[in-house]
Amino acid sequence: MGSFADALNYGIPFFSILICIEFIYGYVVKNQTLRWMDTVASLSSGITNITKSILGIVIMLIGYDFLLRYLGPSQPLQATWWTYVVVFIVKDFAGYWVHRWEHEINVLWNRHLIHHSSEEFNLACALRQSVSEIFSFIAIFYLPLALVGIPTEVFALIAPIHLFAQFWYHTQHIGTLGILEKIIVTPSHHRVHHAINPIYLDKNYSQIFIVWDKLFGTYQDELAEETPVYGIKRPSHTWNPFLINFQHHALLLFDMIRTKRFIDKVRLWFMPTGWRPEDVAKRFPVAIIDNPENQKKYNPKSSLALKAWAAIQMTIGVISAMFLFNHLVAIHEAGTNLGPAIMQPTLLYGFFIFLSIFSYTSLMDRRIASAFWESLRLILGLFIIATWDGWFTLSYTLPLSSPYIVGYLWVSYAMSFFFVAFDFLKDSSLDSRGANLWPEFLKE
Repeated sequence: MGSFADALNYGIPFFSILICIEFIYGYVVKNQTLRWMDTVASLSSGITNITKSILGIVIMLIGYDFLLRYLGPSQPLQATWWTYVVVFIVKDFAGYWVHRWEHEINVLWNRHLIHHSSEEFNLACALRQSVSEIFSFIAIFYLPLALVGIPTEVFALIAPIHLFAQFWYHTQHIGTLGILEKIIVTPSHHRVHHAINPIYLDKNYSQIFIVWDKLFGTYQDELAEETPVYGIKRPSHTWNPFLINFQHHALLLFDMIRTKRFIDKVRLWFMPTGWRPEDVAKRFPVAIIDNPENQKKYNPKSSLALKAWAAIQMTIGVISAMFLFNHLVAIHEAGTNLGPAIMQPTLLYGFFIFLSIFSYTSLMDRRIASAFWESLRLILGLFIIATWDGWFTLSYTLPLSSPYIVGYLWVSYAMSFFFVAFDFLKDSSLDSRGANLWPEFLKE
């Protein structure tokens, strides 16, 4: 986890700079591919995923350490340049298949849906990563490496490199790249992958080397006559990453309850993505985009003040997350010294970040319920300050930080109340009253 946190310290500022460059370039060439609220939602989703990973909320069904310890040789190999190359290639091969299964199997789509939920295609949407991806099974692909004794530390270095190398090709501002189109995944390849046009669906799963798609029959060129339309066929209609993360599983769960046939209750989880029992599909139809050219993007009206406040809250969320993963050990140890009443301080911190994002993205959706979530956040924040006599370990280095944090919590609460009382409630549109808070399939 230490190497991952170190990588994030460099990765987050670097990604932020590139997103800013993309925004400026789009403005200059009059081809802006970033929308304000969509971008804030994408970055907020990235915060949730990073926080989940830093807190270790991932269950390895089979870990590489386990495979190496019980199936590998008594003396692992030395880490040399070729071991890193082999691990990178094997990881990319495994990534292709896991990525493909996530698209093709109903129960696994929930792990990946949020990455495709943006109706834009830009560098920010690359950061839309799942918080619902709790179980990891990718290590089963690493059995041959464990058998020959590839050391675990090789994976620790390759994992963030392989992940971060998938960032750059989420852009519409780079065309085709000549000979590279035949070797690596390019922006053109990945635009196809994110598109919902029928000809582009379920194509180009590769992560670094495009050869896997060409080898296994899932490759598709980007066509000049077919402009990609981005998003998912069952739109989420929300900026809230938590609602996006669990909408598909909610649909599966309700379909399982509502269908009459027992066999359908079981098999719907393992059928191709989008499959629903016939009796449920007839009684509870779900809107699906069949004609991408008629797509209407989710875009609830937002004042300049609301856009600015959303950006401020997202920035504070990034800073909070970076403080957590840079002080994870200190926060945990300090909580242990304070006794069992504190329980798990790192999990408490993570929950505060999650609640913060849930609150301000609900505000972005113009939900009246956002005032309720902000009230819970205020109570939790004040509880943390009172219990810790400061904001976790921040008071050790900045003794006067507590009054500022308390002030911020109250200002945040007041801003939420302001938008709800003086903007949303005075708007007669259905969206402002939160009519679309839940997916249509949850409404009778």
